[in-house]
Amino acid sequence: MLLAHARTETKLTLRNGEQILLTLLIPVALLVGLTLIDIISMPSPRVDSAVPRIFALAVMSSAFTGQAIALGFDRRYGVLKRLAATALPRWMLVGGRVLAGLTVVAIQLVVLGVIALMLGWAPGIGGLLWTVLFAVLGAFAFGALGVLLGGTLRAELVLALANIIWFVLLLAGGIIVPASSLPSGIAAVVQLLPSGALTEGLNQALNGAGPGWQSLAVLFAWGAVASIVAGRTTRLT
Repeated sequence: MLLAHARTETKLTLRNGEQILLTLLIPVALLVGLTLIDIISMPSPRVDSAVPRIFALAVMSSAFTGQAIALGFDRRYGVLKRLAATALPRWMLVGGRVLAGLTVVAIQLVVLGVIALMLGWAPGIGGLLWTVLFAVLGAFAFGALGVLLGGTLRAELVLALANIIWFVLLLAGGIIVPASSLPSGIAAVVQLLPSGALTEGLNQALNGAGPGWQSLAVLFAWGAVASIVAGRTTRLT
């Protein structure tokens, strides 16, 4: 039952044109653009600097923005209420969405990784293993925040806020412009955001600087706190 529910949720996500635009097409376009066009200053080879940023963006797009919007409209149309009346227990409803989210993230990273390899990216095995850990923790943190947003507010408000937050974190949350390039006071704040922690952790993992333990702790803390709050505030309708 759990796998069937996760498979259904994954298919619904992959069939949604807006979700594909947000979770795949925009990250692919930015990966190619940042690598081939001198839009912003980045160390050479540009693809090595672009990949961690785009991986972080992909996780945020799917786990936070996509999750929040989907949950908000599922509540609006009574989908969650109807599912709660079936034989699926509540933990399985949540578990199916979690597995579906991780599946979508895995598909994103594989597609982006293949394109990055075609652009000249050459990662090490150790870096890829740490990337998996950061991707899971990032999906946990952003997914919990997405459930918190999508499970409490009206669908129209969720749609607006989720896209605004996505745009703000993309430009000022440590993804496109790394925290190290910002003034020290602002950089310290950005490093404590899930977007900044995930980007910094992926950059350290993939570019040979070793695992970012602070980044791991920040992501886990955001996920744990958001999960607790979401568990108390999420409504079915």
